[in-house]
Amino acid sequence: MSSEILSVLEYMEKEKGIGRADMIATISNALKTAAQKGVNSGQELKIDINPKNGQLHAWAVMKVVDSISNPKTEIHVEKAQAVKPGAVIGEMIEKEIDPSTLGRIAAQTARQAVMQRLRQFEKDRIYDDFKDQVGNIVTGTVRRRERNDLYVDLGKAEALMPGKEQVPGEEYQPGERIRCLLLAIESTPRGPELILSRATPKFVRRLFELEVTEIADGTVKIEAFAREPGYRTKIAVTSMDPKVDPVGACVGARGARVKTIVRELGGEKIDIIKYFADPREMIIEALKPALPREIIVDDKTHRILLKVATDDLAIAIGRKGQNARLTSRLIGWRLDIEEFKALGDDPRKTAIDALTKAFALDPAIAARLVDMGINSAAAFEGVEADDLVSAGFTTEEAQDIIARVSQQPT
Repeated sequence: MSSEILSVLEYMEKEKGIGRADMIATISNALKTAAQKGVNSGQELKIDINPKNGQLHAWAVMKVVDSISNPKTEIHVEKAQAVKPGAVIGEMIEKEIDPSTLGRIAAQTARQAVMQRLRQFEKDRIYDDFKDQVGNIVTGTVRRRERNDLYVDLGKAEALMPGKEQVPGEEYQPGERIRCLLLAIESTPRGPELILSRATPKFVRRLFELEVTEIADGTVKIEAFAREPGYRTKIAVTSMDPKVDPVGACVGARGARVKTIVRELGGEKIDIIKYFADPREMIIEALKPALPREIIVDDKTHRILLKVATDDLAIAIGRKGQNARLTSRLIGWRLDIEEFKALGDDPRKTAIDALTKAFALDPAIAARLVDMGINSAAAFEGVEADDLVSAGFTTEEAQDIIARVSQQPT
């Protein structure tokens, strides 16, 4: 048995990294517990394993008495003195026993304890190896898909990417390399479980931190962030250094930096804008190229009503309301968008204004002309003073109007 124990100790130490002292304590406790429940029931045992050669020694701990009532826990003083010279009544002595008497059940229990300790060690190792990587990007190999969950081999452990943490439209085959964010380590009855994500906004944020040096060193700061995985991401950035353009730093020369991130995200669109503390300015910046015609801010309800021209309405709202939702999340305000209708879009008033401006007419006179059907300069063609008089104008008013019209170049 000593050779078996030595083999176990060496294997655990070299292959699994479990120290000999740890495994010796595990095997000893298992043997002791199993033996006390088996053939050695009722005895107090002491187990010792030599770490160098794996040799096993066992002792029964017994009380020295002059009259034995329980032979498993007591030893007569004469026999005790043969084991330990000078032993006296009431003393506890250790009497060595043959390890083979511990029984087969004890040996099986020891094996089970070794396997259990190995499983526990691997669970602890997974936690220790990955606890400091939560929030970082890890690279692994796709192993399999079960239902909607994806299992990824990270080398030292297997991780899980639940369906809700996957990006719609992305498909991965077994053996394919994949980059994800280590989102969390969850405790389960089977041990710690590594949870991965590609859908969380933190994944894109971490990609920017890795790709953009200015974000990594704190020169550029991501102030606001909103994402719809697989479709679009909006980020608002600011610079701690007035000499550094935050948007330009994120985009990179000829778009190199942002293109790298877009490729990693499978073509997901990324809008990078400059951050403003004022929600009005943020709205204008976030909705470009759509141009708001009117912005109504309600500070009490934390709501913004945005009015845009008809041509810009589709751009501002976006596909399936995507642009509006992302902008709302980005600025942290409830956003309502509606079509802008200009005040004063009245054809009669427009015609009156045109005649007033063209012939320097009194607005009241111009209004009477529009009401009789003369609503533009071209409409005066063939009109004479008598026509105006018959329409209700005085002779003086009619002559004045015709004089003003005839003075204008044709």
